[in-house]
Amino acid sequence: MSRDPWSRPSLDDLKRILEGIGQPDETHDRTAERLELSVPAEIVTSRGNVVPAMTREISRVGIGLVHRGSVSPGDVTIKMASDTREFEYRVKLEWCTPCDGGMFFSGGRFLGKVAQTA
Repeated sequence: MSRDPWSRPSLDDLKRILEGIGQPDETHDRTAERLELSVPAEIVTSRGNVVPAMTREISRVGIGLVHRGSVSPGDVTIKMASDTREFEYRVKLEWCTPCDGGMFFSGGRFLGKVAQTA
């Protein structure tokens, strides 16, 4: 049975990709500390397309994601959920690049939290 090319990457997919990359030789001069975070997420594009994703890392200023299929840079909404809460953030997706297994890494900076309606 073939796998849906737009399905959410699994935690195993993410681990396999990250292990295949290894540690970078160079150091990045980043102003915000990044924390590894692997939770299910959705990218909602400006056209309303929903792309299932997994988070890779998060900081006070931005987020890194892994997903199947390319997503164009621009303003998107990122939806994440924990056991008890849902989070929606506006994000300026700044880059998207292919990685192993037909997947893509992307990243961007937070523009703000989406106002929740009751």
